[in-house]
Amino acid sequence: MEKVTLSVNEVAELIGVSAATIYTMVRLNEIPCKKIRGRIIFHRETIDKWLAIPTVK
Repeated sequence: MEKVTLSVNEVAELIGVSAATIYTMVRLNEIPCKKIRGRIIFHRETIDKWLAIPTVK
């Protein structure tokens, strides 16, 4: 069974960036997450959908 939530380090590895980049993205509201008792967690399905959305720059 696949995990439902991911940590900062797991998301960083999944995306291919550093944990510091993920913390910056969280601070700037650039990535969907939840903060629970001081921990930042990511819902796996939400991150998968977020990655599938094309970005325009």
